[in-house]
Amino acid sequence: MDEWQYLWDHFKFNAEQRLKGFNFFVLLSIFADGGVFTAIDRQFNPVLLVLLGAFIIILALVFWLVDLRSQHLLRLTIPGLKELEKSFPPHSRLFANDSSRHGIIVRYSTAFRGLILCQFVFGTGVVVYGAALWAC
Repeated sequence: MDEWQYLWDHFKFNAEQRLKGFNFFVLLSIFADGGVFTAIDRQFNPVLLVLLGAFIIILALVFWLVDLRSQHLLRLTIPGLKELEKSFPPHSRLFANDSSRHGIIVRYSTAFRGLILCQFVFGTGVVVYGAALWAC
C-alpha cells in the first residue's frame, strides 16, 4: 500500500464515521426530545422529566467527546495529504485549497458543536423544569 492510499483510506474512514455518528446523535436526540414533549403534554411524573433531561445531557457530552476524537483523527492525515498533493496541479490540491478558503462559521464542526450545545442546554432546561415541578 502506498502512502497516498494509506492516508486517504484513514481520512475517508474517519470522515464517514464522523458523519454516521452525527446522524446517530440527531436520531437519538429527536427521540429524546419527543419523549420530553410527550411527558410534558401528558403531565407525567416530573421525575421522568429529570431523567430524560439527564439522558439528553449525557448524550450531548458523549457525542461531543466522540466528535473531538473524530476531529483529531481527521487532522492527523491532513498534513500528509497536503504534502502529497504538492505534486498535483494547483487546481487539484483539495486539502490545501480548502484550508486557505474555509471560514470559522461555515464548517461541519460548527454545525455539530452548535447542535450538541443546543441539546445540552435543552437537557439542562428539562432537568431544571422537572426538578421545579417535582419540588412543588
